[in-house]
Amino acid sequence: MLTGKEDLLQALIEAYLMEKGTKEFYSYAAEKAMSPEAKKVFTELSGWEEQHMGFIQFLYQSILDNRDIKTFEEFRSKADAPITESGIPVRELETRMEKHKFMDDKDALNLALEIEGKAYNLYRKLSKDAQDTNAKVIFKEMMEQEAKHIDYLKRLKTMLV
Repeated sequence: MLTGKEDLLQALIEAYLMEKGTKEFYSYAAEKAMSPEAKKVFTELSGWEEQHMGFIQFLYQSILDNRDIKTFEEFRSKADAPITESGIPVRELETRMEKHKFMDDKDALNLALEIEGKAYNLYRKLSKDAQDTNAKVIFKEMMEQEAKHIDYLKRLKTMLV
């Protein structure tokens, strides 16, 4: 889990793994959700996390001037990502979903808002506490991306009411 004491490259790796864990959970949630709208929300969120992973991968490879996609793809496929960007373990979120026999749109949005809100708070804290100036910039950008997700989810929730 990120602390803010990592150097830039380690921070990028840790952020990548958390984004991967979140993407994996959202993909799982899309498969398990009962309503078509909940499936759609989780599928869209999974796609956003995939974009975050691509952004972090690009930054990492640019810093190392390493454009060897094959090596990073091997890392991507083998790297275990047990924690989401919210700090909640993927397995814990999956268990919570399994307890609900039916997840409607409202439940899906509430769960997504919880995850994205915690991710926002994590990146906000890291952007404030990071010792590496470049890592601060990356964490701030990730925080802003999470804020966009939260705004989107809140708009969806308002439309459902």
